[in-house]
This record gives sequence, structure tokens and C-alpha cells, in this order.
Amino acid sequence: MRCPFCGYEDTKVIDSRSVEGKKKRRRCCTVCGKRFTTFECVERPMLMVTKRDGSIEPFNRNKLMGGIYNSIKKRPVKNEQVNQLVDEIETELANEMVAEVSPDRIGSMVMERLIKIDPVAYVRFASVYLRFSDAADFVRVISEMQEKAENAENAVSEQDK
Repeated sequence: MRCPFCGYEDTKVIDSRSVEGKKKRRRCCTVCGKRFTTFECVERPMLMVTKRDGSIEPFNRNKLMGGIYNSIKKRPVKNEQVNQLVDEIETELANEMVAEVSPDRIGSMVMERLIKIDPVAYVRFASVYLRFSDAADFVRVISEMQEKAENAENAVSEQDK
């Protein structure tokens, strides 16, 4: 690591610790003796979203959060839950080291997490994401949710036997 004061390339690490997912290192220059701090984190590829019309734009965390906030309006969902949901999606995509992702993939990732947080918010999000055109679409999604819940209950009762 190059010293920011004298430019010498040999510095010594005095202290190292993890802070907010990054490595914080306190360093000392072996020539001038001045101390400075560096932060080290994993470089992830810039995530791009390939839109339905074929255009490509950078992943926008705020845009995703805005869509989720629209679906949770006046619902008992905390900001921390939304932040955690978006963090999980970003982390999963970053761990896959993909450069491009479709909005369909992002939407399905949101939906699989949102249904566990709030079923009403799930239906609201689904209505926009799946482009509902009439009331039958709402009925279909709600019926699917009820079937999944019943299947889960049956599976639990089978295990208890």
C-alpha cells in the first residue's frame, strides 16, 4: 500500500478489523512514520438490468425499494424488513457474480421474500409485477397462496402423525 503522505510503497499494518462488511486497516509508513487508515472490500461487478424492451440500465436499489414501498403502504411492515429484503437480493445476485439480470428475476426474488413478510403486500406487488389486467388475476394469485398455505399445513400435520 502506498503512503498517501510520502508516496513510499512499503507500509506496515498496525491494526485490522471488520467494519460494516469491510476490512478496516490502520497502517504506518515505514519511511515517514505517518499513520493512515484504509478500507478493503470485495469488488463486485456492476449489476445491469436488461429491460423487457431490450435496453440495459444499471441496477437501482432505490427504484426497487420504491416498488416495494408502494406495495407495503399502510401495512405493518418495517423499514428494516424492506432494507433486509433488498440487501438479500443484492447479495444473492452479487454472489452469483452475474453482470446482467432480468427484471423478471428480480421481481420473482422480491415476491418469494415478500410473501413471507406480508401476504397483502405480496398481492399488491404481484399485481404490478405480473401486470394484472382484471379481477380474475387477483383471484388466481390469492387462490394459489391459499393452496400453498393448505399444502404446508397438511405437510406439518403429516409429520406430526
